[in-house]
Amino acid sequence: MKRLIVTADDFGAALEVNEAVERAHCDGILSAASLMVAGAAAGDAVIRAKSMPELRVGLHLVLVEGKPILPRNAVPDLVDASGTFRTDMARAGAAMFFLPKVRAQLAAEIEAQFEAFEATGLKLDHVNAHKHFHLHPTIASLIVKIGKKHRVKGARVPLEPQDVLGRIEAHKASGMVALTAPFARALRGRFTKAGITAPDAVFGLAWSGAMTQSRLAGLIAHLPEGLSEIYTHPATGPYPGSAPGYQYASELAALTNPAVKASLTAQGIKTGGFGDFSN
Repeated sequence: MKRLIVTADDFGAALEVNEAVERAHCDGILSAASLMVAGAAAGDAVIRAKSMPELRVGLHLVLVEGKPILPRNAVPDLVDASGTFRTDMARAGAAMFFLPKVRAQLAAEIEAQFEAFEATGLKLDHVNAHKHFHLHPTIASLIVKIGKKHRVKGARVPLEPQDVLGRIEAHKASGMVALTAPFARALRGRFTKAGITAPDAVFGLAWSGAMTQSRLAGLIAHLPEGLSEIYTHPATGPYPGSAPGYQYASELAALTNPAVKASLTAQGIKTGGFGDFSN
C-alpha cells in the first residue's frame, strides 16, 4: 500500500512561504508543514494553520542559520555576536558532542522550541531539523528525550532511494549520500526504538529547492510501497534569508498542478501527516 506525506519546510520563515503553504494545501497536494517557531512570520503561520484543520503541522527545529527562541545570554556558545545560530555545522556539531556546557545550552534551546510550538495550541504532528541537523547523534538523542514529553509521533529520516530517482531522470548520487547514510540508518533505529514513526523513504534531498512539476509527477508515478515523504520548499518568491537558486515559485506551481493532484487520486495514494500513519 502506498501512503504519502507531502511536506513544506520553513513554514513561518516569511509571508511568502506562508502564502505558498496555504495555496499548496488548499489548492494542491500539500498535506503537512514544518513550523519555524522563531521565524519572522511564525505568528502569521499559526493563524493560517488554525484556519486549515486538515493541514498537519510539525516542528522544524532550527539550530543553524536562524534565530534561537532563548535569549543570546542563555545560549552563548550556540550563536555568533549577532545572536544568530552559527553557520559552521561541523564546528558547531563537534562542540555539541564534546562539550557538556554546549550540550546543556542545546538541550535548553530544543526544549524551548518544543514549548513554543505547544504554546501555539496546534497539535504536534512531527519534528525534523533545519539542514537535517537531527542526523547529529546528540541532537537526535535530545529530540527523543524531550520529544517524548511533548508526545512526538513522527519524524523525518533523510534516506532517499537512489534507484527511484534514476527512474525519473539521469541521476548520480553525490558523495554526501554515502557520508550521511550511516547516520540516517542509526537515526531510524533510534526513532523506531522510541516508537516514533519515520517514513520508509524520503524524497527531497537531491532536488532540494528544485522539486519541479516533472520531478514531483515522476516521484508520484514511481512511489515505492509503504510510507513515503516528499518534502518541498514552496514560496511565492524569494524572501529575506531565502536560499540562492531555490526555485520557490516552481515548487509551488508543481504542488498546485491539477495533473499532479489527479495522478495521486488515480493511483489511490492516500496522503496525510505523520500522525495519520503512526502506529
